[in-house]
Amino acid sequence: MAFIKEFGSWLPERVVTSQEAGSWVGADSTWVVNVSGIEERRFAVDADTVADLAARAGRDCLERAGVAPGDLGMVMVASGSSERSFPGPACVAAQKMGAAGVPAVDLPMASAGSLFGLSMAARLTSQIGPILVIGAEKMSRIVAREPQERGVAVLFGDGAGACLITAEKGRAEIVDSVLGTDGSYSEDLTLENGMPIKMNGRSVILQASRKIPAAIRSLLDRYKIQPPEVLAFLMHQANQNLIDRVASTLGVPSAKFFSNIRKYGNTSSASMLIAACEWSQDNDFEPGLPVVFAAFGAGFNWGALLVRGV
Repeated sequence: MAFIKEFGSWLPERVVTSQEAGSWVGADSTWVVNVSGIEERRFAVDADTVADLAARAGRDCLERAGVAPGDLGMVMVASGSSERSFPGPACVAAQKMGAAGVPAVDLPMASAGSLFGLSMAARLTSQIGPILVIGAEKMSRIVAREPQERGVAVLFGDGAGACLITAEKGRAEIVDSVLGTDGSYSEDLTLENGMPIKMNGRSVILQASRKIPAAIRSLLDRYKIQPPEVLAFLMHQANQNLIDRVASTLGVPSAKFFSNIRKYGNTSSASMLIAACEWSQDNDFEPGLPVVFAAFGAGFNWGALLVRGV
């Protein structure tokens, strides 16, 4: 058995409004909000690295959980915006947190990385001890590159989220997960070294709006759970229109899909855990009630994870 013990997060101080972001590509704030639901996002200072953001969110999670860094069995860091290919941010973040000697693993996956990390950690924690899963992204470094694509540059922000997975009873039990990858669409969302993001927005939205609901239904069907019975859906914050579309497909009110994208934008693999941390501060897992995590990202990778309050 595996449990969610606690969440953590870290967000930069600098707020970039959609009026400012729109000005980069000749658009006004109304257009940005209409196409994405994003009113503002956070940008880190130039000196901050992905590892810095990851370490801050990781520390926040461990402090909330009352767990010492040296007691971890592993640190996983998911990021699609790391400054270099190797070493990745995991080893540096672990060192900055004081987790010397703890295995540190990178998941170089945009958007869905933290979901894949949670799924893997749930299977490993009983063997190696508590696992800290972190999603950390510095997307501002990438969207600032020329040429800036109108429908891409305005979407992204910086931040980090974290979740501690343990074999000891925690806030919610991880029940099961569904993961998938379809490499035939791999060229529709890419980031090559030194280049701006290339995204076929139509393809991404179309595939995400199909694959996310299908993954959620597949997972819930295993346990004879109907979507309206789910307490909350904690989804990768890619685009508010996509979140609303997934809710509609599942026949669930949009209010059940927690959303903070208007404040932070799309923080890629960090977004789902930042959302979960914020949701958990004002809400709680209720005994026996299901909560679903879901994400979709470059690759195309996607999945859903089912937990129950304890």
